[in-house]
Amino acid sequence: MNFFSPADVAQNYIQIGKSKVTTPAMKLIVLAILAGLFIAIGGIASTTVAVAVKPASLGKFLGAIVFPGGLTMVLLAGSELFTGNCLLIVPWLEKAVSLKGVIKNLVLVYIGNFVGSILLAAGIVFSHQVALFDNGVAVSVLSTAAAKCSISFGDALIKGILCNFLVCIAVWISFAAKDIVGKIAGLFFPILMFVLCGFEHSVANMYYLFAGLFAKAVPAFADAAIAAGVDLSSITAGKMFIGNLLPVTIGNIIGGAICVGLPYWYIYLRRKKKMDILTED
Repeated sequence: MNFFSPADVAQNYIQIGKSKVTTPAMKLIVLAILAGLFIAIGGIASTTVAVAVKPASLGKFLGAIVFPGGLTMVLLAGSELFTGNCLLIVPWLEKAVSLKGVIKNLVLVYIGNFVGSILLAAGIVFSHQVALFDNGVAVSVLSTAAAKCSISFGDALIKGILCNFLVCIAVWISFAAKDIVGKIAGLFFPILMFVLCGFEHSVANMYYLFAGLFAKAVPAFADAAIAAGVDLSSITAGKMFIGNLLPVTIGNIIGGAICVGLPYWYIYLRRKKKMDILTED
């Protein structure tokens, strides 16, 4: 076959997981910073396209088409993304890695993603890149941040689950491909779907929320958003962290580890062992 079967992907991910867990801490953080930058670049590119194209529905669709470029860079350029690494439950359930190693990886990668996302958010706001289209990009950045700070804890949690279900499916499919074109094609549609549906991705939100916070501090951008009817009062540190990033992160862990990693481990690894034992008997 010119691709790996789902069972092959499950088996191969055990070794991938071992490599991730044994990566030195400093290297892991640098790779995670890069992933944060890549996802944030996908975010600002998506926003720019959405603002540039009318009507808004077409702009949103084209923005969703652009966003998968972020995960493409993550997977092909080499970096570490928190949401995708929720699949580390697979090698852990196989007892190939320790729980301590998995937690260490996820914590360090989350921190690195956070740093990369904030760096890009600061760069695009304070370089005035968001002034494009007569501050239209800035208005969109602030509107997005305000909307994300205003959703309920429960909605953010569920949207986080749905998002990382699709992200980890995208990662899983990309691992099935044996060439670059196949990897890009495999990850493209699940990522497009999550963006188009408005699901919540913790690393992308690190960028979106801080871009909004930084833009709020620039009078020209804040004034343009207020004139467009955006309520900036919801963009606060408390609502960013407690109201959005906390439930979205929990949801992402559930969506990736419990909804993707666990069933695939059960189907392709645990059941295979049982079948092998029965065959031997």
